[in-house]
Amino acid sequence: MRFDLVDLRLFLAVVEAGSITHGAAEAGLSLPAASERLREMEAAGEARLLERGRRGVVPTAAGEALAHHARAILAQMAQMRGELGRHAKGLRASVRLLANTAALTELLPERLAPFMAAHPQIDVELKERQSVEIARAVAAGFADIGILSAGAETGALALRPFALDRLVAVVPRGDPLAARARVAFADLLERPFVGLMGGALPAHLDARAAAIGGRLRARIGMRTFEGVCRMVGAGVGVSIVPETAARRCRSSCGIATARLAEPWATRRLAVCVRRGDALSPQAEALFAHLACDHAWARAR
Repeated sequence: MRFDLVDLRLFLAVVEAGSITHGAAEAGLSLPAASERLREMEAAGEARLLERGRRGVVPTAAGEALAHHARAILAQMAQMRGELGRHAKGLRASVRLLANTAALTELLPERLAPFMAAHPQIDVELKERQSVEIARAVAAGFADIGILSAGAETGALALRPFALDRLVAVVPRGDPLAARARVAFADLLERPFVGLMGGALPAHLDARAAAIGGRLRARIGMRTFEGVCRMVGAGVGVSIVPETAARRCRSSCGIATARLAEPWATRRLAVCVRRGDALSPQAEALFAHLACDHAWARAR
């Protein structure tokens, strides 16, 4: 049997995502192309690799064995690239970086811009994901660096502090909730909600609502936090945004804020890499730049 690196990356992406559709997207392939590759892999190995069901796919015993070896091979390839990269000078390089919504929209531009300006030979492939997806992708070798909530499952990762991210409730000025120092998440489920149009944060909030047996009454989705805050200020509904965005928009958008009572609303964001991997010099430099040893000191 002959599997190439694209096959191995695709198979691991499908196993990690539990979905051929999501795995194909992670591997940068169309769904038909990914499905055809998986069929060819099963035919070449003369073994079923995935059990397909209504809720997605899970690896068979043969699939588990393939995933184990695929991880080892891709880790060895990453180590080889890192070691060879130390001998290369002046070559362009790309670093794959995944970040959650708050880091991507509120924190990364200011932190990332000076690094890229100082390193014109380094390109950054940046994608938005939920923290749990970031942990899986970095552990599987699909990204060099991730920025995620330190509360995610990160056993296979090496973490350094990145920033403190606090989610706050945003309401119109004069709203009864504005007079409270803290607001329960459940109180917001009873109100029309203004959310983001796609991305990791809406999925995270939907999951939190489902966990307490409720759901957000989504009225409209906006592309930016500023758009969300303007809608809230005009009385369209309430919302939840990072505190940095709320502070920036408070005066111009006519909003008031209140901290959420739930512990999950205050998140320690970490920058992570796969434990034991030899990073390329470019990825190593970016990892060191993004890490901030004092980032969690303000947590209360």
